[in-house]
Amino acid sequence: MARRCRGRGPGRQAAGGRTLAEEIRKVHAESGGAYGSPRVTAGLRVRERRVNGKRVARIMRTFSITGIRLRRRVRTTVPDPAASPVPDLFQRDFTAGEPGRKYVGGITYLPLAGGKFLYLATVLDCFSRKAADWSVAGHMRTSLVADALRMAARTRGGLDGAVFHSDHGAQYGSRAFARLCDQPGVTRPMGAVGTSADNAACESFHASLKRETLHGTLDYGDYGTCRRTVFAWLTRYNSHRRHSAIGHLSPDEYERRHHTAKLTLAA
Repeated sequence: MARRCRGRGPGRQAAGGRTLAEEIRKVHAESGGAYGSPRVTAGLRVRERRVNGKRVARIMRTFSITGIRLRRRVRTTVPDPAASPVPDLFQRDFTAGEPGRKYVGGITYLPLAGGKFLYLATVLDCFSRKAADWSVAGHMRTSLVADALRMAARTRGGLDGAVFHSDHGAQYGSRAFARLCDQPGVTRPMGAVGTSADNAACESFHASLKRETLHGTLDYGDYGTCRRTVFAWLTRYNSHRRHSAIGHLSPDEYERRHHTAKLTLAA
């Protein structure tokens, strides 16, 4: 009898592993195949599945459920030697106590078929990691980053008194961009030249975008497909993608909870 009982244990354990693997596959698929074990674990717990993160990681390895790693980089930060120096007020602190106070921005390339590129400029809120807004174009002129900042100002209801941090790209150091920032009173710090860690929040965001939309392929194909794919990811990022820095909530949900808590305290 004891032998038979011991024999059932591994069978039940294997069945439980297969059941959990199917649940993991569903969460993984909903992320577009992007989530690693920490975010998958958070997704399972939201579904009221009590599970250990180490077990999730182990089962993902066993069943070959993995994310996608990023490939080569293309340089998009070209400093302007004639630009006036701008101090780094962030000192690699990409956190904020309130939304709408601290933003980061940067440019990344979007590879197309035939060796061509589009370029994406983004504006991220440090409080929630929300993509406040963005701009896509076939060039890296100042108008690319200026359009992204203008869109963010409209989306967020203004940027008065905010701080906007960027790298030392010529676009961000231009007089035209400085004038744009001066209009609503945006302070404009920059990271160190050639140091990606000084704009790490934006670098990480762009890396996630390409890892989760390219899925290991070399390019997005044509212009229209690229824009649609990136727009869909940005929308999903704000509304559904779980972020480890904000308790594995989506940026929209994190901001909703913050506003609800403030209203509760005010009442």
